[in-house]
Amino acid sequence: MTIALLIVLAYLVGSIPTAVWVSKRVYGIDIREHGSGNAGATNTFRILGSKAGSAVMFIDMLKGFIAVKLSLLSQYGWHTEAITNLQIFLGLAAVLGHIFPIWADFRGGKGIATLFGMILAIQPLAAISLVMVFVGMLYLTRYVSLSSIAASVAFPLLILFIFKEPELSYRIFAIATACLVVLTHHKNINRLLSGNESKVPLFRKRRFRK
Repeated sequence: MTIALLIVLAYLVGSIPTAVWVSKRVYGIDIREHGSGNAGATNTFRILGSKAGSAVMFIDMLKGFIAVKLSLLSQYGWHTEAITNLQIFLGLAAVLGHIFPIWADFRGGKGIATLFGMILAIQPLAAISLVMVFVGMLYLTRYVSLSSIAASVAFPLLILFIFKEPELSYRIFAIATACLVVLTHHKNINRLLSGNESKVPLFRKRRFRK
């Protein structure tokens, strides 16, 4: 299968608007009209509770994972720089699809869960380490945004100094990811600094019923 077709497929997989479909079909609302307006797991947790939020987060992660595994359909072999580069492109295509989903008027979420699924598919040990950082920060603060930022900043540190990743493209990707997550969370950072960021109760019943 050609690289261009694989990238298109990865984008389409990423474009599955999990939060929008769950909120509309199960709860009778459009998640983008509530809370932060993002169609992602964080806003789903805030508005619909932990059950819906967990389901959305899992599927959004799966989108990134599946997109990377599309590399199995390419002509490249494993453990080469070419396959690593392809996996990064496929994963980023899925993240782009999540942020600008063709199935939901190009209005999606921030892509954090999909990005994590991508990392999980490429380097599982790094992904597990990031989960520990995320969960630890979430347990201590109840801020999903701060937990996402902490995990993203930890990502290049792990790649560069703990796992000592040899592929230059992946090292650049890790650094770029941290910068991108921080930039996309600038509003959250301002709210955190001003004390106005919303905390996420981890065990809350849903507020909406169909």
